[in-house]
Amino acid sequence: MEMQLPPHEGGELSVVDMHTGGEPLRIILSGYPEVKGDSVLSKRRYVREHLDHLRRVLMYEPRGHYDMYGALIVDSELPEADLAVLFMHNEGYSTMCGHAVIALGRFAVDYKLVKEPKSPETQVNIHCPCGLVKAFVEYSEGKTGGVRFLSVPAFAFATDVTVTVEGFGEVTVDISYGGAFYAFVNAQRFGLDVSKSRTRDLVDAATAVTRAVKCQVKLHHPASDDLAFLYGTILTDGKDDYSPEPTANICVFAEAQVDRSPTGSGVTARVALQYHKGLIQLNQTRTFQSGATGSQFTGKAVEETKCGDFKAVLVEVAGRAFYTGVSRFVQEADDKLTHGFLLK
Repeated sequence: MEMQLPPHEGGELSVVDMHTGGEPLRIILSGYPEVKGDSVLSKRRYVREHLDHLRRVLMYEPRGHYDMYGALIVDSELPEADLAVLFMHNEGYSTMCGHAVIALGRFAVDYKLVKEPKSPETQVNIHCPCGLVKAFVEYSEGKTGGVRFLSVPAFAFATDVTVTVEGFGEVTVDISYGGAFYAFVNAQRFGLDVSKSRTRDLVDAATAVTRAVKCQVKLHHPASDDLAFLYGTILTDGKDDYSPEPTANICVFAEAQVDRSPTGSGVTARVALQYHKGLIQLNQTRTFQSGATGSQFTGKAVEETKCGDFKAVLVEVAGRAFYTGVSRFVQEADDKLTHGFLLK
């Protein structure tokens, strides 16, 4: 039987669903009104102020879930960009998302957002709110594969910062930027293991750190005040010295949302932090593993650069993304839960 939309009033929202290392990405194909603004950052502000109800429709239950992640493709003001994107989650809108860039790179080639795919790799320029990110998609005989991307300049913002964390006392954290700011703490500080401890315990510890850093540390970014906020906390296994063995971490971001992947922008920030501390060298590839799913990304610092007064590096992160399906969502006028809800 041919699938047809049920009777409904109003428009519909069409999406393609993917995942990268277990972390979902809902790519919005149609159903949004015009997103106004003369830059990607201004478009981010516009959707936050005028279209946030659609984020809730797609990210929240009953169509999504607490840890859903989304991407809205918009026009870029940069002539070299193949597409621009706004990232969304349970709390609002991020400035960078590496797992999404990996998925979007493959999506852009498969959905012909780039004109001429080339073997063995096709370059896709993705304009994120943090800046232009270059993705390189494996392409052979009409099929796409793994994706690597080059980050925006990433840098260690502050190291060995002491904050007072409710329930845990004084905790020493590092803060690093990989398209978004993260606090980094060894999970052993809380008696936890990122791969074995209960997810709820990891979330509680990371969330407490995030709240403390937000209150006690003032962040700034040389390019824009829109980038100067703490996105989340990444708990690690403490294995920061270079090793051919994987190092595990788990990222808790936005409103206590748990990343199922190793976290692309988090890997970027962690590589920048390790490079800053002299723990890795340029072009030393490390494997980063998700404490949640065991999925892996690779990351390496490939070039020194500057970001304002910060010594920075460009980081290459690589992983795989996969399709999970397509959906067409509708809203019924008398559905009291149509605008979405979250269970915490």
